[in-house]
Amino acid sequence: MARFIFITGGVVSSLGKGLASAAMGALLQARGYSVRLRKLDPYLNVDPGTMSPFEHGEVFVTDDGAETDLDLGHYERFTGVSARQTDSISSGRIYSNVLEKERRGDYLGKTIQVIPHVTNEIKDFISIGEDEVDFMLCEIGGTVGDIEGLPFFEAIRQFAQDKPRGQCIFMHLTLLPYIKASGELKTKPTQHSVKELRSIGLAPDILVCRGEGAIPQKEREKLALFCNVRPDAVIAAPDLASIYEAPLAYHREGLDQAVLDAFQISPAPRPNLSRWEDVYDRIHRTDGEVKVAIVGKYTQLEDAYKSIAEALTHGGMANRVKVKAEWIDAEIFDREDVAPHLEGFHAILVPGGFGERGTEGKIKAAQFARERKVPYLGICLGMQMAVIEAARNLAGLEKAGSEEFDHEAGKKRFEPVVYHLKEWVQGNQKVKRKASDAKGGTMRLGAYDAVLKGGSKVAEIYGSTAIDERHRHRYEVDIAYKDKLEQSGLAFSGMSPDGRLPEIVEVKDHPWFIGVQFHPELKSKPFAPHPLFADFVKAAVENSRLV
Repeated sequence: MARFIFITGGVVSSLGKGLASAAMGALLQARGYSVRLRKLDPYLNVDPGTMSPFEHGEVFVTDDGAETDLDLGHYERFTGVSARQTDSISSGRIYSNVLEKERRGDYLGKTIQVIPHVTNEIKDFISIGEDEVDFMLCEIGGTVGDIEGLPFFEAIRQFAQDKPRGQCIFMHLTLLPYIKASGELKTKPTQHSVKELRSIGLAPDILVCRGEGAIPQKEREKLALFCNVRPDAVIAAPDLASIYEAPLAYHREGLDQAVLDAFQISPAPRPNLSRWEDVYDRIHRTDGEVKVAIVGKYTQLEDAYKSIAEALTHGGMANRVKVKAEWIDAEIFDREDVAPHLEGFHAILVPGGFGERGTEGKIKAAQFARERKVPYLGICLGMQMAVIEAARNLAGLEKAGSEEFDHEAGKKRFEPVVYHLKEWVQGNQKVKRKASDAKGGTMRLGAYDAVLKGGSKVAEIYGSTAIDERHRHRYEVDIAYKDKLEQSGLAFSGMSPDGRLPEIVEVKDHPWFIGVQFHPELKSKPFAPHPLFADFVKAAVENSRLV
């Protein structure tokens, strides 16, 4: 039966609970334990699928088709454990489940209340799969004191009471601000945060304190005294040059040992940190730098493309180079020539997105990459824009476009070489959708198989003709245009197993030009870079020697 670690936050948000949770999972793995990480989010959205990338950052998609918080991407990248639908839950999902049960009469006419019905639903969720792993790490979103988070805090309090003594511990992450004017490190915000936590029945076993540097012994002892934790359970979380330094940094601070001590596990297994030592070496010992332009529409918030940024870093690690990614707003190309903005880059990446805004700029970026022989990777919408560009400028279909854009405008303006997905095979069932269907959870989501053409560039990169990748899209390239586009120089090198849905396109007679309908960035890890990103960066390195 699993031991449970509950990670909470205080003082301010965005301190790095997700990163701390992921790093702790990696350290427990290094000691030979199996782990699973979960995220409990207090917001009332059922999932982040319909939330704006400007509001919430990227949506991370699991193999089984869940749209989840981006922290699950951190969990996967650090532990290599594929997340599931049951690893992400929101207040919206919890209340939806409770109300569905009430409508069915499952509560036998009882008055439905937060305690016990909502808290029981949360506890049931936390318990899923507890017999499968040694440690279950559960991160509670938001900060202690948030009114929307109270049911979750109450639920984990009850959960710890229900379990045998010593099976659950609590880790609290707070801010240790440094006041430059007075030259002081202030512990009072952490003291107040712990006081708030204790007022709702929770006492931290471990304190993780975010700050600019190490915690002096005097302040460490003060925190231990006033927050009622052991001095060696006060863990510093200083700023790092790379997030992938976190496992080694936390190990030096004794986080994994503090966790094992809290569970009274002795003797503790010795850690094998060779994986993270290699990652550290690849980050800090590079043989050069390449510049990659990311032409997107959510560039004001880098978290909107978090997995892409990390996958590029992994690709750089695979080639021992530093990838300098620059974010370019695609709408700029509606007003200005692309050349001055894209010249000097060694590769161009066009990521996914929704809606028409910025798409003409993405099409121009694809055209620039194709004509100038610059390595190009188009992901999801980025592939569709490359297809539209080829249809217009190679196949002579001047009005080529997407049904998505006509749907937004309310009138027909384009010849739609991209149209909404009407049906596809999911497992053993056929899924059907209409363009007017509700937005949430109605896309082609999760892992699907694809068949690659033998001798193609992608088959060479993958080293196989059979792959599976994660999808998140509502529109698809129309197979009716396949022959015309292939005759014009755009090869369809990857298809769904039934041959109906295009998965990958390549431009013939180009050093490296690939568009994929899926999201390869979601499977990339620092110790196992995705082959597409590794080869894309390799192409950028080769191009840098020519520029």
